Amino acid sequence: MKLIEHFNDFLRDTVNLNATRLQTLEKNSEAIETYLRGSDWEPSIQCFERQGSWAHGTIIRPVDQGEFDADLLVLVDPVEDWTAADYVRSLVATFRSSGVYRDKVKGWPYCATITYANDAMVDVAPLVIGREIAGRPEVCNRSADRFERSEPMAYTAWLIEKNSYSGSNSFRKVTRLIKFLRDIKTRFVCSSVLLTTLLAQQINEADKGSAEFADVPTALQTVMGRLDDWLQARADKPAVCNPFLAAGADAEDFASAWTQDQYTNFRASIHRYRGWIDEAIVTADRDASVRAWRRLFGDDFAASVKLDESAGRFALASPTAPARTALQDLVDLVVTFGRSAIPVNFRRVPHMQRPTWTDRRDPDLEVVVGATLKGGAKSMYAVPVLSGDPLKPNQKIWFHALRSSGEPIGSEFVVHWRITNTGDVPAPRGDYYASELGHERAETLEWRGVHLAEAFVVRRIDGSLASISEPFYVVITD
Repeated sequence: MKLIEHFNDFLRDTVNLNATRLQTLEKNSEAIETYLRGSDWEPSIQCFERQGSWAHGTIIRPVDQGEFDADLLVLVDPVEDWTAADYVRSLVATFRSSGVYRDKVKGWPYCATITYANDAMVDVAPLVIGREIAGRPEVCNRSADRFERSEPMAYTAWLIEKNSYSGSNSFRKVTRLIKFLRDIKTRFVCSSVLLTTLLAQQINEADKGSAEFADVPTALQTVMGRLDDWLQARADKPAVCNPFLAAGADAEDFASAWTQDQYTNFRASIHRYRGWIDEAIVTADRDASVRAWRRLFGDDFAASVKLDESAGRFALASPTAPARTALQDLVDLVVTFGRSAIPVNFRRVPHMQRPTWTDRRDPDLEVVVGATLKGGAKSMYAVPVLSGDPLKPNQKIWFHALRSSGEPIGSEFVVHWRITNTGDVPAPRGDYYASELGHERAETLEWRGVHLAEAFVVRRIDGSLASISEPFYVVITD
């Protein structure tokens, strides 16, 4: 099902940047412009232009509730004998001479960044106009002390045109949704300008007024389907250029920072999410469709909908019932059909505790959970078991967390374990527990049911969340 009304609510309440923060951004940028015009910064200022997601209308609310990024270009006339580095260095120095901005500014290769704590980071970048050729814009690379041709205003106009073809701001809404998906899943690496360009390339003038952009979920399915088809036809990393700087020495390839491995992972992720979107749309049952969309976007999607959490998951059955039929509950289903019998939404058990660490997951740190019986992973008596294997009670199971490559996670991390039980238990568990030995934890097999163990990898240096494993399913039989 499309659940159009829930998409509207989800965009408004979860994805889109709050209107008050946008208003604050406008006021702060106006103050920056007023300050620079009245300062002794030497370049003659022509005007200011919004840039990036702010100008494109694709800015989203940070998933960690921290600062969002906004770009502000300051268009200036060239200063005789100045190098590229001079523009950025002098701009940073000008902000540092102000009592208002002194403690907020930091210099970067292309810009000065003004940070408003817990609100926004505004990147102010000089754009030199007509240094060698009349009207030509150039950004300033302080690190290389080099002027670089750029066409930011033309690129923004191109995106606005693409959005007009999609109707009802569908391109902008789809872009925000996919940026949110990237940030909440953290399964692939793709800069915002690269992602936005790839999505815009999937829309053309013939789409204007078409049924393929009739509403937000349909537009999402259309764009992701086209992007997936485009990516599947390209196993090797392609160039993804600014359409106004696509060839020659000045070509601006937004994909240049991608590695082949990162591209391959992005390609696989889009293919997977495209399938999830198709599944959610064709699902006829409302509750099942909500679950399918939440699989993609998290539990804040359709937040007003209260689902029967037992439906489609498992039926509680007494382990002492004398006449339990072969397919009476989830344990029996797993024993009969294997791990594939566990529904994809089973991992969202209501009594699970949510993590409280600051979410700064590393997409390159993929962690898996293994398990053994009768001893830890290094014990000579250890018996390996797989996720979903049926196990008898009254045994001890040891969980261990490793990198997906099989290498140790490293001493710079600590592992917390979320242990969640279901079925016939005297009291539900869904809390976090410390590792007992290195990155291991022991539990006792006791109560019949399908239980979950997950590894949450936390950095020692700042206590931020670096990675979360997939669940390890512990199936305890009679």
